[in-house]
Amino acid sequence: MITSLLIANRGEIACRIIRTAREMGIRTVAVYSDADAQALHVRQADEAVHIGPSPARESYLVGEKIIAAAQATGAEAIHPGYGFLSENAAFAQAVIDAGLIWVGPNPASITAMGLKDAAKKLMAEAGVPVTPGYMGENQDPAFLAERAAEIGYPVLIKAVAGGGGKGMRKVDAAPDFIDALASCQREAAASFGNDHVLIEKYILTPRHIEVQVFGDTHGNVVHLFERDCSLQRRHQKVIEEAPAPGMDKVTREALCAAAVRAAQAVDYVGAGTIEFIADASEGLRADRIWFMEMNTRLQVEHPVTEEITGVDLVEWQLRVASGEPIPLRQEELAIKGWAMEARLYAEDPAKGFLPSVGRLDYFSLPRLYRGKRFRVETGVQEGDAISPYYDPMIAKLVTWGEDRAAAIANLREMAEDVRCWPVKTNAGFLYLALSDNAFEVGKVDTGLIAREGEKLIPDAEAPEAVLQAVTHLVVDNSLGGGATDIRETWLKTDHGAWSNVGFRLNRTPASTMVRLEEGGLVYEIAFQDRSIDHCPWVERLGDGWVVTEHGVTRLFHEYRASGNAAGGASDGAILSPMPGKVITVEVAAGDTVTKGQKLLTLEAMKMEHSLTAPFDGVVAELNATAGAQVQVEALLVRIEAAAE
Repeated sequence: MITSLLIANRGEIACRIIRTAREMGIRTVAVYSDADAQALHVRQADEAVHIGPSPARESYLVGEKIIAAAQATGAEAIHPGYGFLSENAAFAQAVIDAGLIWVGPNPASITAMGLKDAAKKLMAEAGVPVTPGYMGENQDPAFLAERAAEIGYPVLIKAVAGGGGKGMRKVDAAPDFIDALASCQREAAASFGNDHVLIEKYILTPRHIEVQVFGDTHGNVVHLFERDCSLQRRHQKVIEEAPAPGMDKVTREALCAAAVRAAQAVDYVGAGTIEFIADASEGLRADRIWFMEMNTRLQVEHPVTEEITGVDLVEWQLRVASGEPIPLRQEELAIKGWAMEARLYAEDPAKGFLPSVGRLDYFSLPRLYRGKRFRVETGVQEGDAISPYYDPMIAKLVTWGEDRAAAIANLREMAEDVRCWPVKTNAGFLYLALSDNAFEVGKVDTGLIAREGEKLIPDAEAPEAVLQAVTHLVVDNSLGGGATDIRETWLKTDHGAWSNVGFRLNRTPASTMVRLEEGGLVYEIAFQDRSIDHCPWVERLGDGWVVTEHGVTRLFHEYRASGNAAGGASDGAILSPMPGKVITVEVAAGDTVTKGQKLLTLEAMKMEHSLTAPFDGVVAELNATAGAQVQVEALLVRIEAAAE
């Protein structure tokens, strides 16, 4: 068995691997860039090695530095996690050549599945059904246009070396093909250094279904059933679940058998995922599910498979890499219950999912309570920072239920309980997606989010119910309507001052239930009161109140809660909409400006955002300078209305 392990990754997956390694008695070594010097995975590992500047291309993507760190610390093995170098065959071979154990598939398997066109040819030879299309070497635009016409529109152009939705274009009609092809090739060349594409039949009611496979060095290959990853936004997975809704026994057996054949075709060792696309226009049928690609690594969504099978896939990876056989035979694996996972990102849905970076001044993720199975995978804690250099995923919210309805209810509760400020998250978007009628009944395909559109975007401004609740609970400091004062009742419990705890009200026809938390303990107190219909989670932060409703956190000051606008256009206060860097300042104090005039420009995660004057007036206050870093809600400019 491996006794020491270097994790060539960061964030939540590094913490996830460290947790299992520690349980197995394996010493762990972390690597980190400048930006991650104080990161959670660094704090959790037994040892940590600095490998370079913040940009990934100068640290986490430099294989030589990672191998040198393993050798310097005496690590026997390297686990790549996912992303970065996890599917880099040259790096895998370099690890092996250095005399280290590579916790992953053979480099030849990675190479065989690395290019989509070559992988599809290999799968077709192995008897795995593949999507109708063209996967040849001829990249002449006119020739490709002819193939597209033969396949029949709509078609999908895909970069052969692509991933993450890049280098991909849907084309609905022949006149649009050449322009879409050129755009796709340019993006593929820029992203992957390879502009070759393939063409597939576009499935009109597509579902993304994948099968977890696992192989060992003794010739054994098993599957751990399927996951449904159809709920996507711009080709990025949002919510994953296992098993797939609507999957019958016959279809499951055919699909999983095809996945095992795919893994056997490349002598696969370790954890891998075979991704399929299904035409769900008439439900899930074995003859309408086709191979898309193989991910030769551990998947982001692997926890849902673990939850329905009771297996620790990282433990299996480490055991198989140590030369042991797969711990369970196929007949010993079974599905129990239903699991779901949501990806919590640092982004603002109300602003087009604009990335949100900065320090997590206020941060709380859901905890296990009332016997529900909640699992949180994260690489940050309160006080840590979300960096602009890496993927903005904050955490994975995972839950299990006896059936799909229970899993949805649990995950919706998890999304609702995410509390984060000043960094914005997509928790409110997740809550609304999980509440969508089509999703709840299992009518899921990859276009659902695009069809629902604005219905899934939380309001930028606080709903009236929230403002009323804040007024009652923050300004009046009471439950209203003559009910018992919350401060008196809290003090009666003899646990501390009420202003230092958070609370939420859950109203029933007969009473209002107050849920309070302090020091990890939960208290519930009932009041005979019917005057408040709804209340979010409320907690004191500095001189204000953070209020979380259905996963959306806002900061209120008491004067705002009672009806005055703070920082809105009406009083001329221009606040920073996100943490970022001031790129340009277009005005000076005392300048006369007109409505809509650009005042300054911010940049965050390589995206620019211009701030403009809300009305005609004069620059009464200017707190921004070019090059300065600012936090969300910082007062940058104040405009005074022009005298009439």
